[in-house]
Order: sequence, then structure tokens, then C-alpha cells
Amino acid sequence: MNSPIAGIIIGGVIPALVFGVFGVLQKVCLRAGLGIGPFFVTMGGTVALVGLLCCLLTGRNTVTAAAGLSGIGTGLVWSLGTGLVLLALGRFGASVSQLAPLYNTNTLVVVLLGMFIFSEWKQVHPVPLVIGAGLIVLGAALVARA
Repeated sequence: MNSPIAGIIIGGVIPALVFGVFGVLQKVCLRAGLGIGPFFVTMGGTVALVGLLCCLLTGRNTVTAAAGLSGIGTGLVWSLGTGLVLLALGRFGASVSQLAPLYNTNTLVVVLLGMFIFSEWKQVHPVPLVIGAGLIVLGAALVARA
């Protein structure tokens, strides 16, 4: 298997499956009585343990100020988004099968930010991008109304 295909499988296909299970497990946690705060505490502890294991296994365990701040910012943004999903599921009785397609339109945000922040617009083919973006919006709207 060549590198680009391996990258797509390891960084795209498998995470899509894992994040799909994550969406369902959020609702399982809430139904089992886990509040939003305890959810973050248990998740955070688990993430910290996995991080320590990765440091040990990869040998990459130094953190610069810029990298550390980027990691903290990433954690804050993820926590905000996840907290809002949990709030919608728990307090407002939202359906995970309707929410997931909506919050996964984050693809469009990532594409736009990546194009401008990392100059990836130089590598993008605009016609498939616009068609794909339209299909994402259409699909999210259809599933959210199902």
C-alpha cells in the first residue's frame, strides 16, 4: 500500500468510524447518568493517559510554548463543541442521529480554514470542492430533517 492511500485510511477512514462511535457513546454516557462535567473529567483523564503512553512509545515528549498553547487552544475548542453537543443531547433531548450530520459539516470549516491558513487553495480543484460542499450541506439538511 502506498503512502497516500495509507494516510487516507489511517487518517480518514478509521477516524471516521471511531468518531462515529464516539458520537453514540456520548449519548450512552448521558443515559447512564454521567453529567457534562464528569464526562470531561473522565474523558480528560483517559486522554491524559493515552497522551503519556504516546510520549513513552514515540519518544516525542518535549513541548515548546507555541506548541503547548496550540494544544491548549485545540482542547478548549474541542471542549466547547463537545460540551454543546452534550447539552443538546442531555438537556434538550436532541437526537444524535440528527445532530451528527449537522456538526460534521465542520468539514466545510476545516476546508476553508485550511485553504487560507495553510495556503492549500493552491492544491484545490474548485469544481469538485464546490460540488462536494454543496452535497455536504444538502446531506446535513436532509438528515437533520429526517
